Amino acid sequence: MSYKTLDDLDDGQRVLLRADLNSPVEEGRVQDNRRFARHARTVRELVEKGHRVAVLAHQGRPGRDSFVPLEQHADILAEHVDQPVKYVADTYGPSAIEAINDLAPGDVLLLENVRMTDDELPEKEPEEHAKSGLVKRLSREFDAYIGDGYSVAHRKHASIVGFPLVMDAYAGRVMVAEYEANSSIASKEFDGEVTMVAGGKKATDVIEVMTALEDKVDNFLLGGIAGELFLRAVGYDVGRDIGDMDLYDEQYHRNREKIQHMIEAHPSELVYPTDLAYEDENGERAEVTVSDVKNKDHDYLDVGADTTSRYADIAAHSGAVFVKGALGVFEDERFAYGTTNILEAIAACDGFSVVGGGDTSRAINMYGLREEDFSHVSIAGGAYIRALTGKPLPGVEVLKRANEAEAEVAE
Repeated sequence: MSYKTLDDLDDGQRVLLRADLNSPVEEGRVQDNRRFARHARTVRELVEKGHRVAVLAHQGRPGRDSFVPLEQHADILAEHVDQPVKYVADTYGPSAIEAINDLAPGDVLLLENVRMTDDELPEKEPEEHAKSGLVKRLSREFDAYIGDGYSVAHRKHASIVGFPLVMDAYAGRVMVAEYEANSSIASKEFDGEVTMVAGGKKATDVIEVMTALEDKVDNFLLGGIAGELFLRAVGYDVGRDIGDMDLYDEQYHRNREKIQHMIEAHPSELVYPTDLAYEDENGERAEVTVSDVKNKDHDYLDVGADTTSRYADIAAHSGAVFVKGALGVFEDERFAYGTTNILEAIAACDGFSVVGGGDTSRAINMYGLREEDFSHVSIAGGAYIRALTGKPLPGVEVLKRANEAEAEVAE
């Protein structure tokens, strides 16, 4: 049994939409990002069908500079929806309830940062959250709950798992698109080899994904921190901290057994970098063959040209490609070569392609690539990893439970 979607929702309802509008905040200004554009599609559809829409979202965490109210978010969302979005500096108190009751068909209201309530952040089971003041009070004001915040679906927070137990619940368009694309590596058969780009700084996450998918992936294109750690494990003098660096040694020792398992169990599936790029004494990009590295004395910031060419060829001829992490520090144009070229090869291939959320997906916009040339560009980070590793997402599972419970009642 799966979840219900917006296709199952009658028109003209009072709906509570849980979105994820969490964004970078720079000098007090909330930055626009693709999350607004994605959720705006769901909002526009609801508006067109005459729903009264209240949006529940979060920003940052208590104690961080990014923990700010959602007033700016309302203005950014309004630009994407192409109509006014009202804002109320309250989540479920009297001001919020009044603003909700004042909604007319087609109106959109953004409630205050849900993480500013005491009920939201504690990790609890859905049954406990369903009894919270937040869920009990807001659920009385709506006909339906729409879970659209896929990128927070790995959290057991009140606004994510509590409402579906006490309300008619549906998966929004973002939730459906993300879940189906990100879980496809474990659930679909592809016409050709399955390739994963395994890079980025968070090697522990990448290695967890690799071990979970060891029997699903034909080619792991290694780069970033993970690439150096695997090279270190097979005897090359890289993958070590130098100076005050703290990226390699701790992650290597933490994941050593998993790395060794992959090397022994899947030697033909691991594709290693043969050259790496670094900044020379003149501030220019320079490259070195991995076998020539003796006593690592550079921070390697990208894969080299030979590695990039090999990787691009493998990706271009794959039936499916999943990207988990960049191949280099693409924010610096000197070291964007590996990441941008592999993305261009993936964009040009005929296979199914998913680019993971977070930093890697930013390279698409930074270097003029088109999002529509990929099958899916995820806006999720932690939820993307959980989907790839086959772990259940509480925010998805509770929508399925709600549908199952309704089906049992109907019988």
